[in-house]
Amino acid sequence: MKISIALSLLILGLGSVLGWQDHQRHARVRASRDKLVAEAAKFGITLDATQKEGGVHVTKREREHGDKEADARNAATGFIRFAKEMEALEKKGGPPDKATQKKSMEFMERLMALNPAQLKILIAEVRASKDLKEESRDGLINFSIMMLASDHPQTALALLTESSDDLKTNGMSKAVMCSSLAKWAKDDPAAALAWVRANSAKFPDLVDDQAKCGIISGAAINDPKLAFKLIGELGLKDGDEAFRNIANAAKTPEERTTTLAALREHLATLPEGEIRDKASKSAFRFLMQDAAEEGFEAGSKWIESAGLNSEQLDETYSSLYNIKREESGRWVEWMGAKLTGEKSKISIRRLIQDWTENDYQAAGKWLAATPAGPTKNISIRSYAEAVAKYEPESAAQWAMTLP
Repeated sequence: MKISIALSLLILGLGSVLGWQDHQRHARVRASRDKLVAEAAKFGITLDATQKEGGVHVTKREREHGDKEADARNAATGFIRFAKEMEALEKKGGPPDKATQKKSMEFMERLMALNPAQLKILIAEVRASKDLKEESRDGLINFSIMMLASDHPQTALALLTESSDDLKTNGMSKAVMCSSLAKWAKDDPAAALAWVRANSAKFPDLVDDQAKCGIISGAAINDPKLAFKLIGELGLKDGDEAFRNIANAAKTPEERTTTLAALREHLATLPEGEIRDKASKSAFRFLMQDAAEEGFEAGSKWIESAGLNSEQLDETYSSLYNIKREESGRWVEWMGAKLTGEKSKISIRRLIQDWTENDYQAAGKWLAATPAGPTKNISIRSYAEAVAKYEPESAAQWAMTLP
């Protein structure tokens, strides 16, 4: 599989951003490593998640007494050299070998030891390099800016907009913009909003709806009521994405309850009719989906406490598609006990079909032990349809048990 330098750096960047949660540089590398392994595996890159960090270790004493500008220029030289090696690898095709992957991790660790001033120097050196392809240069600059996004979002935004003439507006640039605004909005939503208003006309390709959703995502962490208000103030066209970001910001049942209360207040401000109905369905769906992903015990308990009407409960059923597969039977039984309409029946059929296609033996064992009734009949129909193309005789036997 052919993998570009920009894609390789994006994978590393995702790992670094996920790990940047505190001020312990090397702890961040370790914290991000497992997530990085999962991201890299999608592209055929295998990393040893248990491997001890190697490569360049820069101690506090060395940083204090060394020439910081020289360190930054040396890092830039090594970064450019590594990018050229990746370009050569790209010509050959195939994912990076283990030695190259190890070197990638070493560079990530080295860059995480640089302060904002040093990263600015590194970016300037990379921008001035004539030895790199445009794609590689853009990838390196974006990656370097991404390193700043978590701890210094304003600096990252300034560098990104300064580089906008050099960078193509691609997925990586947009990801940096979004993550920078999300971090800033978490700490100071008013300042982040002011920055967007001042810069959206100057950089329309970067400050788009995706970037604005970053502000909503960050604001929702501490103030979901404000996050809902910002949907209108930012003039977002895609309300679904905004609702998804607000729902995802609630990480605990308590936070989800606070978000649900804010949602109900927000819906009360919308005109009755199609706009309110659409917003209600989208927002409730994302909240219920996140609750269900926690597991049956916690998820079902929270949903039952949410005070949903029958229409909202139907919307909940359609959200149960990222559940733990081994809990499928428990969710089907729970839905069956609360059958409210055709949507709930459709949701049971879909859930049984997905379960059967992934583990027909477990689904069949559950079905055999399930008491007779409407829920079992709905499940039998879906199960028989799913296994018919593999075991038609078994499907026919199940179908014969239907009333």
